[in-house]
Amino acid sequence: MPFEGFHTQDFDVFKVPGLEPRMEALIANVRPKLAMLGDEIAPFLSALCGEEMFPHVAKHARRTINPPNDTWVAWAASKRGYKALPHFQVGMFESHLFIIFAVIYESPNKVTFAKHLEKNRSKVIKSVPKEFYWSMDHMDPGFTPHADMSTKDFSQIAEKLEKVKKSEVLCGLRIPRGESVLANGPELISVIQSTFEKLLPLYKMAF
Repeated sequence: MPFEGFHTQDFDVFKVPGLEPRMEALIANVRPKLAMLGDEIAPFLSALCGEEMFPHVAKHARRTINPPNDTWVAWAASKRGYKALPHFQVGMFESHLFIIFAVIYESPNKVTFAKHLEKNRSKVIKSVPKEFYWSMDHMDPGFTPHADMSTKDFSQIAEKLEKVKKSEVLCGLRIPRGESVLANGPELISVIQSTFEKLLPLYKMAF
């Protein structure tokens, strides 16, 4: 069965009240699509990165009270997990789908990324597409468009990544729910692949 994309009912799972009912809706509606997407994209990312990349679908296993506000599939160069490594993600909040590169707080690579970001600020400003966005909190749907980022902003990201233990950085593309591309599986896969190609230089900066 080919990947068919995401539809309104997939985003609406985040309206379901309560942890158990929302998890049931996620497991039934969204998780199978994320797993399918994970397997579909893994060979492409492996070829792109020059090493085997393994998909990891969010399980939200640590949650005991609050229902998740987002969910995702991540790809990293380890079969055991992704959080300690620079990685790629496709996921969704109720409002949008995100396609990103991320180094989150568990990863020691954030210091390496910070040093390379500070050194290559001008290059990053020119090379990252203007429609991409930046965030320093993977749990917050808020963001700053790349077009609004200054050299000072990148210096502040780099400084925070080096000095603040819980710091993290994300960059990529947001697609608002309701956009026709989301419900077109082959077209969405093409957008994801194109986005990851554009994010590859940032991924390489984390090593």
